Amino acid sequence: MSHGEGEGALVLEAQELLAAGRSDEEVFAELAARTGKWGVCLLAVCLALGVPRTDAEARLREVESRFSDFAVGEEEDLALVLKFGHVFIVDRVLEEHDERIRDLLGTAAGARGGYPGGLLACFRAGELTKIFLYFAKTRFRDGRGSPPDFWAAMTAAGELLASQDCPDHEEVTAGLERCRTQAAAVSAK
Repeated sequence: MSHGEGEGALVLEAQELLAAGRSDEEVFAELAARTGKWGVCLLAVCLALGVPRTDAEARLREVESRFSDFAVGEEEDLALVLKFGHVFIVDRVLEEHDERIRDLLGTAAGARGGYPGGLLACFRAGELTKIFLYFAKTRFRDGRGSPPDFWAAMTAAGELLASQDCPDHEEVTAGLERCRTQAAAVSAK
């Protein structure tokens, strides 16, 4: 897929802007507004983030038809749609230990009755601690989900997370204690 000669320069510029702390959607909106080449800018941001080219091109094909819903000057709105469509997510390849944690969190999500759509990006990006801490605050409503299965999976995931060194170790440990307490309470019923 050929997108003209500006792509390489746009990728480098996107990398610089991302390194300076700008969000992916801000970078896309700025480049797209300046160049008018929305597809090339989408590819540039994806490539700058580390999305493999074939995946970036597939993502472009999936959303390119949406470009006609926007006019020049609405690049920030388009960027928001791309963000919520998870276009700029870098799918993280996990090692076996982290895959096990993600599987347990997936089991917990199913036992909970699902998860908010916003967490899909966290699952894809491998933000396991963030998912765990979110789920550890879960409160069940009567008749919804399977609390015993949920708390068992969460306890197992928390134990695996707590066995690693991470900046959120204290929060993970506190979340694990909540999971253990909840697991004990539902098994006592």
